[in-house]
Amino acid sequence: MGGLAEDTRLTRDTYTGASTTVEIRCPDDVTGLERIILVAQGDLQRHLSALFARTITIDCIYTKTGPRGTGASLDNPIYQERQVHLKCGSQIVCVATSSVTITSPECERLLLDEKFALGQIFRHLRSYPRFALIDMGTQVVNGKRELRRTYVLETEGIGCEILEVFPDRDMFDLGEAWLKQDSREKPQKSFVPYEK
Repeated sequence: MGGLAEDTRLTRDTYTGASTTVEIRCPDDVTGLERIILVAQGDLQRHLSALFARTITIDCIYTKTGPRGTGASLDNPIYQERQVHLKCGSQIVCVATSSVTITSPECERLLLDEKFALGQIFRHLRSYPRFALIDMGTQVVNGKRELRRTYVLETEGIGCEILEVFPDRDMFDLGEAWLKQDSREKPQKSFVPYEK
């Protein structure tokens, strides 16, 4: 996948022995919590679980995997396009669409055979991936304020370009109350027995 030029990145992360600075080029209305989400590096599921104090699950919508051939290597990479929904209960909190390049047998096994989610692969490898935020934006869709980001994650054996869409920015302000509010807005189906 290769590195991005420093001036094309929307974030800059620097540190010394006693300090850390994360700079993000983003609109002024992006909140502190949203900035934390924007710089999540393969651990978004953990951050969302902490936000909602609940389990976040991955629901795979589709995968399109290229031929596996003789196995993944630098000379014979395997490509996959995929989309997943990150869900808290029945609520979709993020739609992630990814282009993945696999160049090691271990990553091939984890992703294609054991069906690991991408974030879990980085945790399993105990790898802190290289990260570059390459695009982010906000917009209103169907009356809801949406947050999106596109970024690259890379470590030995796997590289990903990922577009994530958070369908309602209110989730970051309201947390668990957003989950409860969203379920109240939906009509509840009730069982009505059939009478002859």
